Amino acid sequence: MNFEDMDKAWNQALEEFFAQAGLKPRQIVVLGCSTSEVMGQHIGKASSEEVAEALLPALLAKVRARELYLAIQACEHLNRALVVEEACVEQYGLDAVTVVPSLLAGGSMAVKAWQSYQAPMMVETIRGHAGIDVGDTFIGMHLRPVVVPIRPSIKSIGHAHLTMARTRPRLIGGPRAMYPVV
Repeated sequence: MNFEDMDKAWNQALEEFFAQAGLKPRQIVVLGCSTSEVMGQHIGKASSEEVAEALLPALLAKVRARELYLAIQACEHLNRALVVEEACVEQYGLDAVTVVPSLLAGGSMAVKAWQSYQAPMMVETIRGHAGIDVGDTFIGMHLRPVVVPIRPSIKSIGHAHLTMARTRPRLIGGPRAMYPVV
């Protein structure tokens, strides 16, 4: 794995994501990331602390600079619960759950988030405003409707497939309704 190339691709992808996501301060970005898939292994089978340490700081810096919240999805063993800052729990009235992510139940990215956050907490559900999925971890359950794909020029991080999305309010009202450009 060439970490220099991965870092370059990741930073380019993040620039494109934030340029297209249209996020406002205190909104939520969801990250699902299989470090196993980044390394070319099957999801959940080769969790890599090295990959988490390479990817999370750049994203966290960009999120904090924009005054956003970052919710990091843990693995299936924790029902895809998310690591968030306590301030996010308080602002959005989220229900915290009691668990600490580990390499075998949560994954490397959730562990790294737990170590990096000022006041980490776990929640089972959230309604994020945009999301990044590295390695087909399927973050859709944690995004608000309506999900709109972001098409980055970067298609993978390491060996992992990369997808990104933003959300928009539902369009309602039928044929007589008028809508702003969204």
